[in-house]
Amino acid sequence: MQGPEASETSTSVVTTDGDITVLVVDDERSNVESLQKIFVRENMRVLSACDAKQALEQVRSHRINVMLTDLMMPGTTGLELLRAVKQVTPEIEVVLMTAYGSVEAAVSAMREGAYDFVEKPLKRLTIVKSVRKAAEKQKLVLENRSLKNEIKRLTTREIVGSSPTLRRVIDVATQAAPSMATVLVLGESGTGKELLARYIHDRSARAKRPFVAVNCAAIPETILESELFGHERGAFTGATGKKEGRFAKAAGGTLFLDEIGELSPQVQVKLLRVLQEGEFEPLGGDTEKSDVRIVAATNRDLLAEVQAGRFREDLYYRLNVIAITAPPLRARREDIALLVDHFLGLYAAKNGKARLTVSRIALDKLLDYHWPGNVRELENVVERAVVLSRSDTLTEHDLPDAIAHAAPPTPTALTFPIGTPLEEIELRVIKETLRHTKGDKSVAAQLLGISTRTIYRKLDGVPEAAEG
Repeated sequence: MQGPEASETSTSVVTTDGDITVLVVDDERSNVESLQKIFVRENMRVLSACDAKQALEQVRSHRINVMLTDLMMPGTTGLELLRAVKQVTPEIEVVLMTAYGSVEAAVSAMREGAYDFVEKPLKRLTIVKSVRKAAEKQKLVLENRSLKNEIKRLTTREIVGSSPTLRRVIDVATQAAPSMATVLVLGESGTGKELLARYIHDRSARAKRPFVAVNCAAIPETILESELFGHERGAFTGATGKKEGRFAKAAGGTLFLDEIGELSPQVQVKLLRVLQEGEFEPLGGDTEKSDVRIVAATNRDLLAEVQAGRFREDLYYRLNVIAITAPPLRARREDIALLVDHFLGLYAAKNGKARLTVSRIALDKLLDYHWPGNVRELENVVERAVVLSRSDTLTEHDLPDAIAHAAPPTPTALTFPIGTPLEEIELRVIKETLRHTKGDKSVAAQLLGISTRTIYRKLDGVPEAAEG
């Protein structure tokens, strides 16, 4: 074997603490020593190994940018070492040294993931250039990966909280996720119903297929049917071409229908057919098979809508196979500090600002507020504070007046005379809880640990005024 030519000179500073770490693997010590001298003069940190076993030990114990290895070594070859290193640390770039006549084997190694190969006798400028370019590639790959992770962190929404109320909801969602059952997510605006829908999708067998969200209230009634089911060219005035609907776009995945209570009677009928028959008809087109899992959401009391004749009863029961209620923020106050911390990190990064700390007074104000807009309102408040704050601490002065001057909530206590019938006690507790949840029976049931059906049964025959 022939060592690298050392006749060329270099103007680099001589140091062993450079920003590139290269691992030299060769069974001939003289070659290793020659390469070490070259790379040290090029301001690189150099590690060495005389065989594959030592090389893998170095890979496991050091952060290495580039491995420069001989292709033909006794025992484990450079190609076998390449495969092993890519299993242990895939981001390490590998440059192969090969003798004349082994180029075909080197090209084959590049198909296995090697960055480059250099022929012997090695020339200093050639080998240095190859190693530097390999290190640049690794840096770009890692930066790209880091950027993608940062973008994902800043754009991906997640469920934050550990309160017992939220944990019960997450437990039900986790159990429901692997099934094909239709899920109805209930709850007030801003409670994170879409987050629950995405949570269910991400833990289902359909996770790698599309998640398509439709806000039924945001699309005009006149075009909602076309948006959901699609249309053929000429199906109506202005239909100049074929359009794929949301059901087709969600094929194999999950279709999230938000504000399902806003559907017109005509669209309700077509949706019912999809749920019953597993098929739909684009406007002006032929019947198509539907392969979607439906998760619907609403902030309305759908059962009350059914009783009022505004929502089909048969569709309600098709949708309400598994019902999950996203709890309001006032029912999970112990999660407020966690949510504040989460949003501080999120919006500090988005706005290029240092992460703020929260003063005790400000946090108390946030805990005292009743949050009619729920988590969405809290998120907006924190974003505003991050943008407008002039110090490294979020204080009560950074909060909107309605929150900064919020009075602590007065706890409600119920007292009962000795001998009060248990049935009457239950009824009063239910009514007070409904008053606390502003009449939302689903949330009240969640707080009391009973079913919504039980609340309806307990209140059956009770005058509406008595329900609070």
